[in-house]
Amino acid sequence: MRTTIDIDDQLLLYAKHQAVEQGCTIKQIMEDALRDFFSHQTLEHKAVSLTTFSGQGLKPGINLDNSQSLNDIMDGY
Repeated sequence: MRTTIDIDDQLLLYAKHQAVEQGCTIKQIMEDALRDFFSHQTLEHKAVSLTTFSGQGLKPGINLDNSQSLNDIMDGY
């Protein structure tokens, strides 16, 4: 994807030098830098609370492998 960003002149100059030294493009330098940055980020995981129910299991005649019959039952057919 093409985009335009404003980068500090010295930072861009350093990126150009790195690209020449590594024999790659500035695009590759920028992509690698972003990948490296995001690989060190940690995601916050919030606990999820699930409500559970107890019971006698499925009603007779319910087949969880048959989505059409489940739809019919839920629609009251």
